[in-house]
Order: sequence, then structure tokens, then C-alpha cells
Amino acid sequence: MERFETESLALMPGQKVQATVLSHHPWGVVVEIVGYKNAGLSASIDMIQQFSRTTSGHDELLALFPPIGSQIDAVIEQIHRWHPPVSVRLSIRPADLESLAWSCDFCGEPITLSPGGDALVLDSRSNDGPGSHTLISHRRCLAERIRPENHGERARALKIGKMH
Repeated sequence: MERFETESLALMPGQKVQATVLSHHPWGVVVEIVGYKNAGLSASIDMIQQFSRTTSGHDELLALFPPIGSQIDAVIEQIHRWHPPVSVRLSIRPADLESLAWSCDFCGEPITLSPGGDALVLDSRSNDGPGSHTLISHRRCLAERIRPENHGERARALKIGKMH
């Protein structure tokens, strides 16, 4: 077994993807992310979590389920790599497809994960074995937690991914 599963590292929260609907379940749908058929990951959309507050009843909610076999646009909300298989939670809410917001894991304030937002996605791994954990952070929240005398790392946290 590989120490770290690496294929899913190309996927990150806030990224738009295409997905094929494989099956319906009482809570939502299981999908396959296009281009990741044999990647050993599971992907799903929790339709109840995303739409139950905005629908008037069960039938209206069921009408929102994309048809089995259809290909849909989605955005990655969360990735869990604690243990195989990697689990990916997607969103198909129109607002999320436009601009996905989440909470900073340091300060709890809202943060935009979509391109142009101020989010950093941090994947932490252990030297002891497989698995990793993803944290979402404002640039400033990460920079503030780096030792003040480490100016270079603080500056990189504030600039990573930004155009020069």
C-alpha cells in the first residue's frame, strides 16, 4: 500500500468539476467525478443538506435530484483523506457554483474558496502513516500563526497563489 494516496491531491475545495450521477439514495446522490473513475474515491451530493430548507416538501426535493446517468457541474465542498477511500462532498447549489464560501478553520469567519477568493487549502500529513487532513484558512489567519521572526514564511503565506 502506498503511504499516501496521491491522485486525489489534484482535487481541492472550491474547485469546479464535472460529475456523472451513478445512483439515488434517500439523502442524495452518489456521483463519479469525471477523470477520476479509477482513483479510488467516493463522491456524493447531500441533497437534503443542500436543498431541504428551500423546498416545500419531499416531492419538490426529489424533483431536484439530477437524473441517473446525467453529467452535472459541481463544486468540491470537502475532501476527507483520513483513510481509504477518499471521500469527496460536492455541491450543486447555484450560489456555490458561482462562488463557494466556507468557514476558516482558525477564526471561523466566512471565506471564499472559489478562484479570486482569499482561502488557502492546507493538507496536513503525519510522518507515522497514511492519511491526511484538509484545513481551510484565510491567508492572514495562517500568517498570524507563524512565528513573528519567521518573516519569509509569513510573507509566503500572504502571497501564495496570487499573481505577481
